[in-house]
Amino acid sequence: MKKRSELLREAIEEMIAVGKLAPGQHLDETELATQFGVSRTPIREALIQLASMGIIVMRPRRGAIVAEISPQKLIEMFEVMSEIEAMCARLAARRMSPADHAALLAAHHACEEARNAPDPDEYFYRGETFHQCIYAGSHNAFLIEQARTLHRRLRPYRRLQLRVHGRIDKSFSEHDAVVQAIIEGRSDAAGELLRDHIMIQGHRFTDLIASLSRISNQAA
Repeated sequence: MKKRSELLREAIEEMIAVGKLAPGQHLDETELATQFGVSRTPIREALIQLASMGIIVMRPRRGAIVAEISPQKLIEMFEVMSEIEAMCARLAARRMSPADHAALLAAHHACEEARNAPDPDEYFYRGETFHQCIYAGSHNAFLIEQARTLHRRLRPYRRLQLRVHGRIDKSFSEHDAVVQAIIEGRSDAAGELLRDHIMIQGHRFTDLIASLSRISNQAA
């Protein structure tokens, strides 16, 4: 059974991922304790865990804030994420079992159903499951651990870029091409397709930065 602090960490992390707590926003321990109906001790433990993951920043005598990432570092992190996911896709194309294929197809179909859901975050959640299937399909425990760690760090930004008009439909089309390449065992193609799917460049990066500026102004 998970400790209370771990459950609180997951809840606060989710609030950050879906934009309820914006980059740079102050995290008041007393307010969070009241919101969750707990003492400040497990809240503090949860914040320490989030700080160790790089999701928040603990500042001496000034409290915690949601971590902010500079545009340059964001590009660098997505570059690394795209290479890690490309490696997962290449290995998945070579190593996935029929059961793995079935799980991937089920996750892909769930994404298709979520494309027109009233809540745009429904596709975000289904997409996370889709990517987790590819990580698992690599059958490389260390790689899976690294992919999940960086995925978690970039969750708020992956969600935001899906808010750009038309991005969800484009994302699903990219997923479809990745699925076909993996199932057909075309490892190099699967890697290239997933790398391009993750990497943010040009208009996609400009749109993401504009979204970040908008929510930062709302939080101010």
